[in-house]
Amino acid sequence: MSLLSLTVGYCRNRVRTLSRNYSSSSTFRFFVVLTSKKSLIQRRCGGLHQHIFQVTRLLSSRKQPKDGNIKEESRGREWQDSNNGKDQRRKRWKKGESYWWSRFQEEFPFDDKTVQNLAAGAAGMASAFLYFHFRETGVQISWKDFVHHYLSRGLVGHVEVVNKQYVKVFPAPGVNTSRVNYLWFNIGSADSFEHNLELAQQEIGLDSTQKVPVLYSSESDGTLFLSVLPILLVVGFLLFATRQGPMAGGLGGWGRGGLFGISEFKARIIKNNVSVHFKDVAGCEEAKQDILEFINFLKSPRQYHDLGAKIPKGAVLWGPSGNGKTLLAKATAGEANVPFIAVNGSEFQEMFVGVGAARIRDLFATARKNAPCILFIDEIDAIGRKRGKENFGDEGEQENTLNQLLVEMDGFNSSTNIVVLAATNRADILDPALMRPGRFDRHVYIGPPDMKGRASIFKVHLRPLKLDSSVDVETLARNLAALTPDFTGADIANVCNEAALIAARRLSQYVSSKHFEWAVERVVGGLEKRSQVLQLPEKTTLAYHEAGHAVTGWFLEHADPLFKVSLVPRGTGLGYAQYLPKEQYLFTQEQLFDRMCMMLGGRVAEQVFFRQVTTRAQDDLRKVTQSAYAQIVQFGMNGAVGQVSFDLPQWGSLITDKPFSESTAQVIDQEVRSLIDAAFQRTLELILDKKEMVEKVAKHLLDQEILDRADMVELLGPRPFQEKSSYQEVVDCLEKSKEDTFLPEGLTDWQNNKGDTKHLQNRQNTSALYL
Repeated sequence: MSLLSLTVGYCRNRVRTLSRNYSSSSTFRFFVVLTSKKSLIQRRCGGLHQHIFQVTRLLSSRKQPKDGNIKEESRGREWQDSNNGKDQRRKRWKKGESYWWSRFQEEFPFDDKTVQNLAAGAAGMASAFLYFHFRETGVQISWKDFVHHYLSRGLVGHVEVVNKQYVKVFPAPGVNTSRVNYLWFNIGSADSFEHNLELAQQEIGLDSTQKVPVLYSSESDGTLFLSVLPILLVVGFLLFATRQGPMAGGLGGWGRGGLFGISEFKARIIKNNVSVHFKDVAGCEEAKQDILEFINFLKSPRQYHDLGAKIPKGAVLWGPSGNGKTLLAKATAGEANVPFIAVNGSEFQEMFVGVGAARIRDLFATARKNAPCILFIDEIDAIGRKRGKENFGDEGEQENTLNQLLVEMDGFNSSTNIVVLAATNRADILDPALMRPGRFDRHVYIGPPDMKGRASIFKVHLRPLKLDSSVDVETLARNLAALTPDFTGADIANVCNEAALIAARRLSQYVSSKHFEWAVERVVGGLEKRSQVLQLPEKTTLAYHEAGHAVTGWFLEHADPLFKVSLVPRGTGLGYAQYLPKEQYLFTQEQLFDRMCMMLGGRVAEQVFFRQVTTRAQDDLRKVTQSAYAQIVQFGMNGAVGQVSFDLPQWGSLITDKPFSESTAQVIDQEVRSLIDAAFQRTLELILDKKEMVEKVAKHLLDQEILDRADMVELLGPRPFQEKSSYQEVVDCLEKSKEDTFLPEGLTDWQNNKGDTKHLQNRQNTSALYL
């Protein structure tokens, strides 16, 4: 308000002076040029002065109403009502103002230093604007006007050449200068101006004492400031980024954030608000014991320190995806009585140099503040790749991040009261310096669960479902475990969820066993496509193809027994076949050969019954070729090649050179062809011998479209080999039918060890733990 009052007062004084001087008779003749124009300052400030004057008069008026006291009482009530309405509107306005101001503070949490900088910048910009807007600029004239109207009449006192670009003309003493201070005109050069001025004064007849003096000066008109303003903005931008960006990460200040949030690291600190516990994790009891040992160390460190033991500094949970590595970390957060910090490896990767290392420093600085605590880095392969190989693109930044992680885990500045949990499904690409003892001592493998593990996982996921009262959870879990070989924990959770969705889709009150069977088919085979109608020739070929597989596997001892086959298209395939493989880890050459024959059964059936082959067997031939090459190249099951093993190229990898010679490659190719031909001939003999049975199974498939194990027993009779097809028959060969959950004596009371955490807190600066 003070700045506005000064501005209005200055404009009002200028307008009054100009109006008074404009009516004066004695004038500076060259200001005739201005008489046709309104004063620039009057146009700019006159309207503002009028409005301010009216508002000021209204606010300062204290006159009584003209109507007297007759309507004074009614007007008083009206005035009170209006005041009440104004008070209500004022309260609503203040409420709205406080709401948007609080929202603004939440969206832009400026500190005091930032507000001061913004205020200083705004004040500087306002000062520059006022200076350039209200300064005296004079009136521009031409050289001709200068000579004829002013110089020849003796009105010029002196001229001033400014920056050798233009000339200011100042009036002689005694001439009225109330309206403007000077006139100005542009010149080409100072030398030409002096020459022309000398000629003009000679033509007028001025002697040396009457000649106009010429002065030279230099001043800034703002063009220099405007020219360097972009440079100043860029320099200020870079300085701000340097102070607040990634380079400031090493100075500490967790969550401070930098330019556009580059160095801001959004780590999640979890404290007693995790709903996942160890009872919700099944199928990996050995890994749970390792994790329990770390948690027990945090809760009762005296148990280990009294014996001089040191907990391993690091452990990496690795294995195929979907087997519960992240779930186990969540359960650790739910069971531990210490803060749990969860981050992802990809959060350390940015396009700016130094961001990853700065975030690593901030991460461990925060962990030390919350010590004792557990730090979980998921997908650590994003920053822990091996160094020195395939150094492309941003590998240098990734190496800097890895180096900082190595220093924080086992360097001069490492502390011993932090637990770090790492998980990855690509442990083979991690750097050896990261995997050595002293950083990650333990490497815990979490693979696909076996049949007992799958049953335990099914029990966990069946717990929240609304099952039919006639369904026994133990029996259902065992049966589903037998139907889902090679399933991971994520696949089992998907099966249970699909069963519940199918039950809800069919408006069922409970989830039954049939819904779980449909869910398994949905997960294994894909979505059923009954709208995709096959032509009769294609359907017939498909039926005989699947019948060839079923009969071949039925009469081969080491082939997987058939569980169900369907001609209804599912997913990307035209049919669906489900087998029950054995829980087997070692295979003989005879067992692999029987599997190759079963995979060739469909192609042989097409050739026997239709005298032609189709593209249906493409996937079968690919699997047969892979099995043959694996037996000869990797497993050493061929006499011609010998007892050697070579690595086969993985899918998607670049093939640089072969690990064997060209002659060895030719021998390998010949032996592979011989092995596949032998399997084909054996399958052909079997199909020709069981031709009637193949035709019987194919016709049943054409009529019913679905064939299960009971139908196979009815059509072909029992298998001529002893087999174990149910869950109970498989687990009877084992010592126990349930998963082993035995804990050592030192870990049996891990849930009750809560009073010894102060001992670890007193050792914050002398002990560290990395998981």
